[in-house]
Amino acid sequence: MFRRRSPDELSSTTGTAVLEDQSRDPQAPKGRPTPKRSEAQSQRRKAVVAPKDRKAAARQAREARRADLAKQRQALAGGDERHLPARDRGPVRKFARDYVDARMRVAEFFLPVAVVILVLSIVRIGSLQNLSLLLWLVVIVAIVVDSVVTGLRLRRQLRTRFADKNVKGAVAYALMRTLQMRRLRLPKPQVERGTKL
Repeated sequence: MFRRRSPDELSSTTGTAVLEDQSRDPQAPKGRPTPKRSEAQSQRRKAVVAPKDRKAAARQAREARRADLAKQRQALAGGDERHLPARDRGPVRKFARDYVDARMRVAEFFLPVAVVILVLSIVRIGSLQNLSLLLWLVVIVAIVVDSVVTGLRLRRQLRTRFADKNVKGAVAYALMRTLQMRRLRLPKPQVERGTKL
């Protein structure tokens, strides 16, 4: 067990070990064995060579960040899952977006109605100011009721469709999306209104 091996034993064991390593991974590229993790990590570290001066390094980092942001912008406009921000990725978030986009929601009209109410409240006519207050109340109640109904229905759909996945935060994500006008939502809506999900 703890004895020294003879040179013949060493050569025979290393020869079989090399053969075992080479036949270990049949799908390795170009017939080579899969590299160890430490070797792969050191190769990756060597691949990114930082420039020696600070200005060039900052310029390179800025360009890389710009390229990533451009990919994200294109993904937000087109719905490409690979380059979406982390908060928008995954089938659960996609279903939540599609669920919100498939129907008209009261909350999406909040901004235009708020502008109308603001104009009515500025006017120095008492009846219009009272109307604006009443309109505020109606809009707020309608948004709360619609959000509660949407949240409950969406939660039920998520439980049935994605029972094995983490759906935490998906309902809040969808409700925040309802507050945006359909035209301004990012990622852009991928389903038409009235689509059955």
